Order: sequence, then C-alpha cells, then structure tokens
Amino acid sequence: MNINLTLVIQMVVFAILIWATMKFVWPMILGPMEERSRKIAQGLAAGQEGEKALTEARDKSDSIIREARERATQIIDQAQHRANDLIEQAKGTATAESQRLVAAAHQQIELDATHARESLRREVAQIAVKAASKLLEREIDPRAHADLIDKLATQI
Repeated sequence: MNINLTLVIQMVVFAILIWATMKFVWPMILGPMEERSRKIAQGLAAGQEGEKALTEARDKSDSIIREARERATQIIDQAQHRANDLIEQAKGTATAESQRLVAAAHQQIELDATHARESLRREVAQIAVKAASKLLEREIDPRAHADLIDKLATQI
C-alpha cells in the first residue's frame, strides 16, 4: 500500500502543481508572448501598408511625370505654333510695308516727274520767248504775255 499511497499523493501534488502553474505562472508567460505576437502582427501589417503606400507613391509619381511630359510637349507645340504665327505676321507686315514703300516711291517719282515736266515746260517757254524776241529783235515781256506763254507751255 505504500506504493499506492505514494503514487496517489504524487498524483495529487502533480495536479496541484499543474493547477498552480496554470493559474499563476501560465498567464505571466502567455501575456508577454501574446503581446509579442500582436507587435509582430502589427509590424507585418505596417510593412504591408508601407509596401502598398510605396507602390501607390510610385504609380502616382509615374502618373505625375507622364502628365508633366505631356504638358511640356503641349507647351513646346504651342510655342512652335506661336513662333510660326509671329513669323507669318512679321512676313505679312514686312510685305505690306514694302508695298507701301514701293507705292510711296512711285508717287514720289510721279511727283518728281511732274515737277520736272513743268520745269522743263517753263524753261522751253522761256527759251521760245527769247528765241522769238531775237527773231523779232525786240524784247517780249513775259508778264504781259503770260497767257501766251502758258498756252505755249501746255502745247509743248
């Protein structure tokens, strides 16, 4: 009976030891383990969120770069069109100015030619009056015969 009683007492002591361990020691061990497990889970979740945020940031930066390149291309195209328009406008202005200068030159030439003709007519009339006065051997007064000289000048 000794073995049986010893065995029963050992079983009771073992059960009390298990109960005390489960009641007092086990929660002290499981608490930090659960805390550590929760921190690891949070770290993994944060890492996944960080990777997701990094992927989104890369996509957003690629999109912004693509939009910037498109906008730069549009600005360059607009600048080229504006430059071409300015060149065409300058050509038109230069053409109009050259035509205006040519027309003014033609007018000036016509005016100079008219003045030269008038001057030549007067000189020819004076020469004709001098020649007539020498032929008639007397002096002809140009003021007195102004109408006659004007008629002669228009005929010439």
